Amino acid sequence: MDKGLSHWIYEKLLGLGLSQGASEFLNLLILLLGSLILALLLDFIIWKILRLVTTTMARRSKTNFDDILVFNRVPRYIAHVIPLVLLLELIPLIFVDYPYWESLTLKTFQILGILLALQITKRVLRSVRDYLKTLPRFKDKPIESYVQVFMIFAWVTGILTIFAVMTGTTIWKFFTALGAASAIILLIFKDSILGLVASIQVSANDMVRIGDWITFQKYGADGDVIEINLATVKVQNFDKTITTIPTYALISDSFQNWRGMQEAGGRRIKRALVLRQETVRFLSGEDVERLKKIQLISDYLIQRNSKIQEYNQQQEADKSLAINGRNLTNLGVFRKYVETYLEKHSAINKKMTLMCRQLPPTPQGLPLEIYAFSSDKRWENYEYIMADIFDHLLAALPYFELEVFELPTSLKSREPA
Repeated sequence: MDKGLSHWIYEKLLGLGLSQGASEFLNLLILLLGSLILALLLDFIIWKILRLVTTTMARRSKTNFDDILVFNRVPRYIAHVIPLVLLLELIPLIFVDYPYWESLTLKTFQILGILLALQITKRVLRSVRDYLKTLPRFKDKPIESYVQVFMIFAWVTGILTIFAVMTGTTIWKFFTALGAASAIILLIFKDSILGLVASIQVSANDMVRIGDWITFQKYGADGDVIEINLATVKVQNFDKTITTIPTYALISDSFQNWRGMQEAGGRRIKRALVLRQETVRFLSGEDVERLKKIQLISDYLIQRNSKIQEYNQQQEADKSLAINGRNLTNLGVFRKYVETYLEKHSAINKKMTLMCRQLPPTPQGLPLEIYAFSSDKRWENYEYIMADIFDHLLAALPYFELEVFELPTSLKSREPA
């Protein structure tokens, strides 16, 4: 740097009769203030130009990426670059008579340059993240995890570079030292490394997406995934509380993802009526005639009863005992009624599995399970549909002289002999 230019003010001050020390100090002060004012003015002008250019481009362009860049203040931080470079060039001129302070100030501004580069990188990555989230194909991907991984490497590199600047050594020496301390580094960044691996596997295997409804009993989570990042997965439960789950838990533990149900044509109804086994019996002719009045099973009873009577006549079955030959039972007819009722129900998806099945008897009674799928998958509507079906079936049981098992027992069993 030309010392003549930096000493011009110094010589003028000497000519005014000031001492050498005072002239050097005032020379430093005037050059420093002038350089800072010049840098601030240049920063302001560049920022105004960049804001005008970026705002005009954002209004004219069809993509919203430039709008996001402006929102994240990327142009504002880029405007700091040229003034900072100017100050780095002027430092030797300003501190020409103070070598120690020149070295210290130069290192300080170099560190500020590194921090500025990290901030620009961070805000550009945020802009990329926000833009990708607006695209349908990336909306449910864990982009936050990849941004965090990149920023971890950027910050590690930046911190090592800062240490290299402060100590006056090369950055490669720090990387060599890191190789020797790799075990300690792995221990410190264990959760981040596990989170990175988990994020990659979750994304590659399409295990969880943002917006999925998951149930994770170990962590008390039951709700929608609202964020997936490097270390945690945030789930907003249906009571509006937030549960935080370690990302690596998604590949190390078992959880339930309801996406398949949401994408399917219906939501499963799987619930049983537990009946008193002693109320199951054969139907007499009078019972069959009475039940024919139930419209849903009237045609079935007519056809079925006719075939049974024809079979019993061919086999010459002794019908003085109901057990002989073939017979209708109140439980069998009720099962047919339930299936027909579900087939006629407007809220049941007829293209998916639909059945009424009998489960193995238990000490608590005979379970009769309804297995079907509601067309409406919304939780509140699903619960209403299921309750509506079982309200009807519970009310229909007495017509078939069947009872639900209750503890200690049902009403009839408590009646005196």
